[in-house]
Amino acid sequence: MKKLSFYLLLLLVLLLTACTSTEKSEGNTSENNAAQGGKGVQKIIVGTGTQFPNICFIDDKGNLTGYDVELVRAIDDKLPEYEFEFKTMEFSNLLLSLETRKIDFIAHQMEINDEREEKFLFNKEPYNVFPLKVTVNAKNNDIQSIDDVKGKNISVSPTSNSAVFIEKYNKEHNLGANIVYSSGSVDVNNQLATGRIDAIITTPFAVKYYNESNKAQQKVVGDALLNSKVYFLLNKDEVVLQERLDDAIRELKAEGVISELSKKWLGDDYTVDF
Repeated sequence: MKKLSFYLLLLLVLLLTACTSTEKSEGNTSENNAAQGGKGVQKIIVGTGTQFPNICFIDDKGNLTGYDVELVRAIDDKLPEYEFEFKTMEFSNLLLSLETRKIDFIAHQMEINDEREEKFLFNKEPYNVFPLKVTVNAKNNDIQSIDDVKGKNISVSPTSNSAVFIEKYNKEHNLGANIVYSSGSVDVNNQLATGRIDAIITTPFAVKYYNESNKAQQKVVGDALLNSKVYFLLNKDEVVLQERLDDAIRELKAEGVISELSKKWLGDDYTVDF
């Protein structure tokens, strides 16, 4: 009887030891999974485009790349609690996709304006500046500034900051420009080359890309219309993600990574002196 009690007690001790070891093992596995992309990692859908030269575009090998894309990938490496996945779409669909939570944040050179600020949340740490200038065909010498666009056709992307700017400028300065809303960069370049439109509003690095890759024969004219800081755009309740994005951006700035990405993709360091 004493032997039976001893064996039962021994069996109970062994069972308790096994359970404790299992719990510890499971706890370690959970921690490892979180660090290595397991169940503890939150998937984040990043909305971007495919037609913004050197920012977010499909290269000649069919890969999504560009300044914003590679920056997001660098940020992803800094944040083990998240796994970023890109979802590409037309620029005009990005804000609606964010609002309906089909994506978690936008990476597409988003500048602050009142309408966006009212509905969404920008991260606080900018990752470059975005100079917008009037751009014309290289043979066009009639347009030297925004005021020369009076009575001309100027094309912008719907919902872009270029569109917001020209709509406001047109109204406040009685410019009389005919605003044409574009359906894509290829179409705009063709229309500018053939004279169907007279001007667009874009960046010097976009012009440089098209001139080098497509012989677009474009030139920027006049002073910068806007020289805005650029951010990621999130929904209002994504404060934790906002803070983590800012943490990663600050680290990458300090390491010189963002500066190098800007030089590689944009042709100069557009990250200086924020």
